Amino acid sequence: MSSVHIRLPNPLSPQVNLRRSIDLHKSRRASYATACLNVEVEAADNKALAEKSKLKLGLAKSSKEVIEAEAKVLVGTYARAPVVLASGKGCKLYDVEGREYLDMSAGIAVNSLGHGDEDWFKAVVEQASLLTHVSNVYYSVPQVELAKRLVASSFADRVFFSNSGTEANEAAIKFARKFQRYSNPDAKEPATEFIAFTNCFHGRTMGALALTSKQQYRSPFEPVMPGVTFVEYGNIQATKELIQRGKTAAVFVEPIQGEGGIYSATKEFLQFLRSACDDAGALLVFDEVQCGLGRTGCLWAHEAFGVFPDIMTLAKPLAGGLPIGAVLVTERVASAINYGDHGSTFAGGPLVCSAALAVLDKISNPSFLASVSKKGLYFKEILKQKLGGRSHVREIRGFGLILGIELDVPATPFVDACRNSGLLVLTAGKGNVVRIVPPLIITEQELDLAAEILSQALPVLDQHK
Repeated sequence: MSSVHIRLPNPLSPQVNLRRSIDLHKSRRASYATACLNVEVEAADNKALAEKSKLKLGLAKSSKEVIEAEAKVLVGTYARAPVVLASGKGCKLYDVEGREYLDMSAGIAVNSLGHGDEDWFKAVVEQASLLTHVSNVYYSVPQVELAKRLVASSFADRVFFSNSGTEANEAAIKFARKFQRYSNPDAKEPATEFIAFTNCFHGRTMGALALTSKQQYRSPFEPVMPGVTFVEYGNIQATKELIQRGKTAAVFVEPIQGEGGIYSATKEFLQFLRSACDDAGALLVFDEVQCGLGRTGCLWAHEAFGVFPDIMTLAKPLAGGLPIGAVLVTERVASAINYGDHGSTFAGGPLVCSAALAVLDKISNPSFLASVSKKGLYFKEILKQKLGGRSHVREIRGFGLILGIELDVPATPFVDACRNSGLLVLTAGKGNVVRIVPPLIITEQELDLAAEILSQALPVLDQHK
């Protein structure tokens, strides 16, 4: 085997990452380790293919080895399922032993085009060969093009990019407070408080965490941002008493709650929020991080209700698996924001925006959205036929391809049984809801298979009463 050794003339140049020594200080012992990284460029295109084949044949590290290694080096913030995924295509995933899974979780509603979509892959590769990152000190064409597309397809006039859903909600918090200060320059104390709802989830950073209803998420990190009041989701009368001029900066609401248990707002409730916010001078913020971008069969979940926000936050599916978030705002809100009020080094980079354009091209197609609605109705009907009225099943709800099966017992044993049978689904709510958010490209045949596995796995719950 021949190889080409790359040598750099200046060992102090930034590119010297090809060969360098790293001193690692270990606080628990007074010694230093030196590692030398040697890079070879091998003239063998088949190497990558061979490695991929090894994964498929189960010749790479076993799941057990990877899981044991993870326990030693990663911070334990996730109670992971005992599966080490190695590759995927379409709606199928494969672990390192080569076992196949039907993916009905889509990376928590992220992989709307499934795994390895050809147009998405082409966009990523082409952009990566041109330009990946420049920071927001400079302009880049993909960022502007993506913003133009988002504005053209929504209520919004302007866009702010972030790296995740929680970052998008952090930006929305800041924009809402700045808007109140800008709009009421003579007010001694402009409105700074927020309204959020039971079962809501807006993220895990400190501001978004303060807007998230589950007490167990917030309590280890208190005090979180003050000034948030939670009210029952959908309760118009209770909410009416809380939205107040000079006090309420914004109301945050998910048109359909994902993490909270697949609960949908009503048109009447969202219309009331729109009217109440207008009367109080507050902003209405729709969090569509999970329910937006085609998952309901509409491009935006709120379209089904005919109610439009002042701010909308997006993230999960926008770039097909690459990290991106977006805050869509009206011109009225944008006019309150000045240079330096907010920012992000990585957000809206050329690579991720090119990926997002490829995703948006497909998802925004009316025929694609119609297919999501059709498949959602089809699957919900099958679930009702196979699961409705059976032991432990309380309700099957949702629309489009964001569905929930509420149980009268914890859902984890059921989810585990599905996974052991080759089906990946999620929990939600108080742990008693099975959340189903498959890639939007899923076929009716795959939905049939999923329904059959769900049906066959249901008896496991009799053992966990």
